[in-house]
Amino acid sequence: MAFVGLLLIWPVLFIVAVAIRLDSPGPALFVQERVGLGERPFRMHKFRTMRVNAEAAGPQVTASNDSRITRTGAFLRRYKLDELPQLFDVLVGKMSLVGPRPEVPRYVAAWPAEARREILSVRPGITDPMALEYFDESALLAQSSDPEHTYLHEVLPQKVQGYLRYVRNRSLALDVSVILRTIKRAFHG
Repeated sequence: MAFVGLLLIWPVLFIVAVAIRLDSPGPALFVQERVGLGERPFRMHKFRTMRVNAEAAGPQVTASNDSRITRTGAFLRRYKLDELPQLFDVLVGKMSLVGPRPEVPRYVAAWPAEARREILSVRPGITDPMALEYFDESALLAQSSDPEHTYLHEVLPQKVQGYLRYVRNRSLALDVSVILRTIKRAFHG
């Protein structure tokens, strides 16, 4: 499915890459270490939505009002177009279309050990039920005076519980439902 998806959307990928390069200096892709199946680190790909070296200038979570976000990046984030390069990660077997969203090692370390083992017993996904529940997470974080604290102490525990529910109840029907709801939600921004 990832291969077919990439074949169908390659013109969109090209246009987005050009828009990113015209909007701000730096590469079109952003590569970041995440934790995947079996607690193994992997390099996840996204379209770059922030200034180059933005990680050094702020927290790893991003509120919608973050000054590091570029103009093009704000649009890509709104419609989740920045996630499209993850189809390459699915193609090479590092991710699935549906599964718990991969986190950076620092946030995975905050998960309870038993939850970490269970959640990372499946491949991470481009989308999952919690990605739908927190579709506009950056707007929620923008309301906080300390977005990273809010993420670690309010959002992340809820996500962990949702990831566990997904892992324990996953099925083809659930995955198809999540994919269709994600597409519908992305079109509405």
